[in-house]
Amino acid sequence: MKFLVIFALVAVAVAEDAYKPAYSAPAYSAPAYSAPGYSKSYDYPAQPYNFAYDVKDEPSYNNFGHQETADGKVTSGSYKVVLPDGRTQVFTYKDEGYGLVASVKTEGAIKSYDYKPAYNAPAYPSPAAYPAKY
Repeated sequence: MKFLVIFALVAVAVAEDAYKPAYSAPAYSAPAYSAPGYSKSYDYPAQPYNFAYDVKDEPSYNNFGHQETADGKVTSGSYKVVLPDGRTQVFTYKDEGYGLVASVKTEGAIKSYDYKPAYNAPAYPSPAAYPAKY
């Protein structure tokens, strides 16, 4: 009986190795794309420019500005913003094609701020005015 079990196992192992399907790799042709039908028209020489803006809006406490100048090779500019403590932070930068060179400085002194709540006392009486009824 043991012999038949061993023989069956060997027969299964040999049959498994003998049966290997022969599949070939699929053959795909390379896609044939045509060259784009337009010319490269977006290589323009650098154009000089200059712009600036300033915003000072008292009701919303916005106060900032930006200016930039470029001559085609060198770009330089700065922007400023008024910080909540009253100081002005100025960021100055320059790029000559080798990387950005920047500096940040803060102008002015810190202003003290007196907190005043924007609301009045509540219009309803305190809970002590309504004693609990037991």
